[in-house]
Amino acid sequence: MKNILFFIAVIGFVVGCTSSKSNTEEIKTDKNVLFIVVDDLNTTVGCYGHPLVKTPNVDKLANKGIRFKHAYSNYAVCGPSRGSFLTGLKPESIGILDNRTPLQSVLGDRVTLPNLFRQNGFYTMSLGKIFHGSKDHNDPDAWDEIYGYSATELGKKGETRNITDGVLKWCHWKAAEGDDEDQADGQIAKKAVEFIKTKKEKPFFLAVGFHKPHDPFIAPKKYFDMYLLEDCDPPVLPEGWKPPYKHTLPGATTVFNKFTDQDKREFLRSYYACTSFMDAQVGKLLEALKESGQMENTLIVFFGDHGYHLGEHNWWNKVAVFEKGTNPPFIIAGQSVGKKGVDSDAMFEYIDIYPTLANLFQLENTPDYLEGKSFAEVIEDPALPFRDEVRAIISRGEMLGRMVKNENYRYVEWDNGKKGRELYDQKNDPIEYNNLAENPEYLSVVTEMRTLLYSTE
Repeated sequence: MKNILFFIAVIGFVVGCTSSKSNTEEIKTDKNVLFIVVDDLNTTVGCYGHPLVKTPNVDKLANKGIRFKHAYSNYAVCGPSRGSFLTGLKPESIGILDNRTPLQSVLGDRVTLPNLFRQNGFYTMSLGKIFHGSKDHNDPDAWDEIYGYSATELGKKGETRNITDGVLKWCHWKAAEGDDEDQADGQIAKKAVEFIKTKKEKPFFLAVGFHKPHDPFIAPKKYFDMYLLEDCDPPVLPEGWKPPYKHTLPGATTVFNKFTDQDKREFLRSYYACTSFMDAQVGKLLEALKESGQMENTLIVFFGDHGYHLGEHNWWNKVAVFEKGTNPPFIIAGQSVGKKGVDSDAMFEYIDIYPTLANLFQLENTPDYLEGKSFAEVIEDPALPFRDEVRAIISRGEMLGRMVKNENYRYVEWDNGKKGRELYDQKNDPIEYNNLAENPEYLSVVTEMRTLLYSTE
């Protein structure tokens, strides 16, 4: 009997120890945030299906997380987009509808996303372009440290050309001398790597704002050498196509209409070169996380601040509410992600980023005035749907263009319909060349979309 009791006691001790170990074993969760915002990046990256552009590091990131195919910026311009997604408010609500309006002039007592992380005990650092500029366009209360960089004297040299012969000062490329760290983005990556590898007492919210591929299109020459002009094929427009209205696209169309085939190919090559340059910097950050053992506890959010046109509609810029202007790449990777290396068809707006991160990290005192909605459940299960429709606006001086898009159609009204309307069949006309708004056969669709456009969610 004593032997039996001894045997039971031993078994109980072993089971107890095993149970205790499993209960105390560390569960991997996201402790930190690496928040990567890329200026003017559209879906011209490898993991989004581009056959030419080389982005191996962004592609690796997508394999570690979720690639969202239907993420939509609320405004296809840098300042309004950033002012919106960093406050969780629509551009009209926060009051930033151009690049000139300073954030500080409209922010008041509202709490920005990085500020909320800081209030919750995170160490916050801003590198490069997060808000639209510094000082009045930034939120100094949001950061423990803020850094900006510029090219070295060597990095300012190199073969260059203005594609418009100087008419548009921004529209030029430069195959620069020097290496990555002779450019601002290379210096940003270097500082980010140093920060990641430094031991910290607090969890961190590291915001990295890469400037490229934003114009002017400047990158070290080796990235230009990755692309041959003859491989950079510009899109072919439908014969005789023109914008439905003069204000559908801004005034630069008259300059772009003069582009030669050589001009278009140079534009594409320089944009691709800058994209690959940016990708190389992303790779340095990912490697630093891996080497420091923080890849397993850091949520990585990577996205373009809005979309960008590369010749579709003969437009070579942003400031448009077509699909190419409003649908940037968006990737999330980390322990919060339910499945890795998958796509999500869930639609969401950029105002949803703020409440989603606040939800994932259970941040206290999250503002109740946020206009976005958390899609944290989609991050846990990428197969779930989210929004049925998304919205965006754009300004043409005193006039606004308002857009709503659902799974099948995109609808736009200019000046509440007084200056025109546009309807595009997303399934059969994905680049949106055929305006159906005045087609009698689509009257019921126009009515439905107009109701959606002005409905309150």
